[in-house]
Amino acid sequence: MLASRRVNAVPAAANLLTDMLRDSTTSSASHTPTEWPTWALIALIYSLWIAALAWYAVQGGLAPWLFLTVVSAWYMSLQHELVHGHPTRSARINRWFGLMPLAVWYPFDIYLDSHLAHHRDELLTFPDKDPESNYMDPPDFAACGAPLRALLVAQRTALGRLCITPAFAIVNLLQGLAQPATWRAASRAWTWIQHLGLLGLLLWGVHASTGMPVWAYLLSGYFALGLACMRSLYEHRPATRPAHRIVINEAGWFWRLLYLNNNYHAVHHARPALAWYAIPAAYHAERERFINGTGGFLIPGYNRFFLRHLFTPVDAPGQATRQLERQDRTG
Repeated sequence: MLASRRVNAVPAAANLLTDMLRDSTTSSASHTPTEWPTWALIALIYSLWIAALAWYAVQGGLAPWLFLTVVSAWYMSLQHELVHGHPTRSARINRWFGLMPLAVWYPFDIYLDSHLAHHRDELLTFPDKDPESNYMDPPDFAACGAPLRALLVAQRTALGRLCITPAFAIVNLLQGLAQPATWRAASRAWTWIQHLGLLGLLLWGVHASTGMPVWAYLLSGYFALGLACMRSLYEHRPATRPAHRIVINEAGWFWRLLYLNNNYHAVHHARPALAWYAIPAAYHAERERFINGTGGFLIPGYNRFFLRHLFTPVDAPGQATRQLERQDRTG
């Protein structure tokens, strides 16, 4: 469990997201009786995954492989919904729908623990506190060798986020897997045994039924992870006030659907129990308040943003949140 640490009080406008979060932390307030859109989404994603494999079995080639990659990235967005208590109030039932390693790399339970720890807004972007931070402390970044610094800078581009960030994520994940402490903890050991067992069965079944090589499925999962990671390229930024660290991206329909409206990220952090299909209405009902609450951290869509930063870093890997916070306290 991460240690709790409070930041200085800020004006009411800057505390908007915190106030909204306080008003809507219970999942019961965000559930409809059936949550049929999420049930339909589960059925659709699994059906499309099967369809992608059937397509590959019929003709092979790049097109069905790319389709499989996009569907697997969409499945990761579904896992995010399951983590946040949808479509049922039963965490056990929700877990069943996200347990299969369709996107290969992350065990569902490890993602669940990591992502819920990320929802400590006062710790956002802190490298040793926020498990989803994209940043390093500046001294640690400066201490890296030149090749590693170049890769870390490249990760701050859209192309690097797609192609390089999955490698960092997987290496970090496998380093944890190799730690003796992982296997001494019964729950964590069981998580990995279950994940690797299911993954082995999945890879065997896919190869036996479609002829897809194991390496091709693993590579699809790699780029599915990269596609999912592109959403968070500039999802959070260093800032003095926690609410100012969370973006709103007014994305087009394709990206909104792929990321299940998590592009309205400030809304998600303010109301984490709100179902994906209810987020746009909540945002548009209070658009100006949300934008003001983030300090104007607004991006008008992914397409132009990704093109602008295809090769140009969006910012530096060394983050300055701690320095900004100390300046705010002393100022």
